[in-house]
Amino acid sequence: MKYSIRFNKSRGMPGRGTVEHVWRVFDATQEYLCKNVKINVPSYSERAGEDWNIACEGEMTIDRSTSTITIGEAVAPNPTE
Repeated sequence: MKYSIRFNKSRGMPGRGTVEHVWRVFDATQEYLCKNVKINVPSYSERAGEDWNIACEGEMTIDRSTSTITIGEAVAPNPTE
């Protein structure tokens, strides 16, 4: 799945996370606010209107205890299982 990552310019405002929630991560249908992002796949920049994103493709996991989103290699299903 494709993900776009953008700096959260509205952090600390009502409904926009604390001032520590500095990242916005988007998939095709949803936005996630987090404090940390780890990108373990190739990434590239892209323009979205007036804003710029870091974009990548992979599989996202969320560690809610540290507010960290990690995007890593998508794991292909094993056809023998």
